[in-house]
Amino acid sequence: MPEIRPARRRSTTRRVPGARRFAALCGAAALALPMLVTAAAPAAAAGPTAVVSMGDSYVSGEAGRWDGNSDTASGGRDGTDRAWTGSGYDPARVYGSTYTSGCDRSDSAEVRSASGVAQTQINLACSGATSANVFRAANGGQSFKGEAPQADQLAAVAAQNTVKLITLSVGGNDLGFGDVISTCVQDYEIWWSYCHDDQQAAVDAKMDAAMAGVGKAVDEVRAVMSAAGYTSSSYRLVLQSYPSPIPRSSENRYPESGWSRTNTGGCPFWNLDADWARDSLVPQISDRLAAVAAAKGVQFLDLRDLLQGREVCSTATRLATPGTLPSATTSEWARFLDMGTTTQGTLQESFHPNHYAQLALGRCLTLLNAQPTGNWSCRNTPGRDASGTYLTAR
Repeated sequence: MPEIRPARRRSTTRRVPGARRFAALCGAAALALPMLVTAAAPAAAAGPTAVVSMGDSYVSGEAGRWDGNSDTASGGRDGTDRAWTGSGYDPARVYGSTYTSGCDRSDSAEVRSASGVAQTQINLACSGATSANVFRAANGGQSFKGEAPQADQLAAVAAQNTVKLITLSVGGNDLGFGDVISTCVQDYEIWWSYCHDDQQAAVDAKMDAAMAGVGKAVDEVRAVMSAAGYTSSSYRLVLQSYPSPIPRSSENRYPESGWSRTNTGGCPFWNLDADWARDSLVPQISDRLAAVAAAKGVQFLDLRDLLQGREVCSTATRLATPGTLPSATTSEWARFLDMGTTTQGTLQESFHPNHYAQLALGRCLTLLNAQPTGNWSCRNTPGRDASGTYLTAR
């Protein structure tokens, strides 16, 4: 890539080699995004205590297949690919039967990694879900990837278990967050222009409707629990936000010019676009979700800084190599965008919390379970694994 500064408006004439193939790949990406709900059971409930997750990919466990990132395309990918069998790849080892549908509920998803919360851990979240996939069918809910709306699934769970905690992550797909990322990547790779100006306008245009959908999702969860005999005080509802998977420009270990952000790091964003995503877009979404939580009288868990210093291409982390295997203390905690000629896994895993981060998210949930009131932020401790994750009052 030549040493240039991108134009503020997208060119329609300049293309890099492979642009058509790349644009098709980006268009196929379905990145999705998270929220939380908690419960203390009604006297009429029977069955084991349960914690339930609902919503989109950031809580379903998308990208749980990966321990850090590696540019090695074959074998166990320097120890990063948990689906490696020794002779091939079996994603069902991580995602179970949900790999076939694309819901990608991983064995290390937040609800599965939490400890001491409940006897049973139930993951209803599905990668790519919107708020309409949470609503009851009788109230406008839509089936998704061959499954009934998640609120209708919750009704059966609430009848058969003593639900203590429900985690709900939703809103990112209503905002078209996957399209935002795809546009920004294409602006870096193909058009040599910035994305933050037009994409901010696109997000703003969808924000009010998206947050209304989040609010309705909260109401739908409450309605299901009430119909199952739970009182409002017999369970806890916690709404959570999203972490940033990419770092600020000052914390990116690869230069803005050249091909290393694409071919090596898997973080193809211009500096100004990265700064906008990290310090403007993600906080904006978190603040609006916090406002929904306040309006609905539920707890809020802020995850905007969970991946600080652990993002794709961050200076504090490194790729795994044949001589340096992945580590929870030194590897990235988010999945990179695989731009190699031989792909690793699926494109929809890109820019999601990986296995290391999901263990940290489980720790966040465990800590939150001990805080019956208040709003909290969850962060990591530099140089520590998931055990260093902690809460601060928001």
